[in-house]
Amino acid sequence: MKSKRNKQSSLMTIDDADTVKVKITRKEYEKELRKLQAELCALQDWVVSTGKRIIIVFEGRDAAGKGGTIKAITERVSPRVFRLVALPAPSDREKSQVYAQRYISQFPAAGEVVIFDRSWYNRAGVEHVMGFCTKAQHDRFLELCSVFEKNMIVDNNIILLKYWLEVSDVEQERRFQARIDDPLRQWKLSPMDLPSRERWYDYSRERDQMLDATDTEFAPWHIVNSNDKRRARLDLISHLLSQVPYERQPQKKVKLPKRDMKHAYDDVATMTNRRWIPERSRGK
Repeated sequence: MKSKRNKQSSLMTIDDADTVKVKITRKEYEKELRKLQAELCALQDWVVSTGKRIIIVFEGRDAAGKGGTIKAITERVSPRVFRLVALPAPSDREKSQVYAQRYISQFPAAGEVVIFDRSWYNRAGVEHVMGFCTKAQHDRFLELCSVFEKNMIVDNNIILLKYWLEVSDVEQERRFQARIDDPLRQWKLSPMDLPSRERWYDYSRERDQMLDATDTEFAPWHIVNSNDKRRARLDLISHLLSQVPYERQPQKKVKLPKRDMKHAYDDVATMTNRRWIPERSRGK
């Protein structure tokens, strides 16, 4: 059953990056982010303790800030619990498999949170726009996707969160230009980025079709205004935490043990003539 809630928001009227609120300062951002990251650590403890499984799907416009948001989520938690999946283009062997097979193999085991940086929703967007799949394959995907999510994920007691990061035309152009002009950002330009800029409205139509077909009560899409990256990260993490019924777990009191001196020796002297790298940061 499709969601009947009002899907209209002020985001849909944003056509210029200047319409966003006053940007949050770095100091304010880092203070608030630290609080949220502490809560993510609490969520992590709960996931490990209870054996829960969570899938978080990140989709959105190119240059919408998915990578930075994922980094903000994962930088203070264990990569053994929060596992990032960013699959490359499928191999010839994978192309011969059932479409969802390579994604299912990445699903979480007990006590894991899997973050998909792009996901099976590639078929609803880039694959169709760029001609990597047929119209029939695209239509079939939209027809079956919600059934797949309910039967393979939700009904198996896996928490599924889907986020779409939306950025305005003006702001996307600014970010792409910054990548072109800055040698430190040029690596972010993928072969799909420039065509996505040229085919903005094609991607908009695919987005609309995808949301219409797969925004359900059991697996809703959560739309994020990402014109301001810092606010978007804070908003998304706060929302993510509100969607998971985690509880703080009791922590054992940790006491640092004393060093055992039974087999003590001068372990500093043995390192004196090793191949130390030059300590340039300390000057000459």
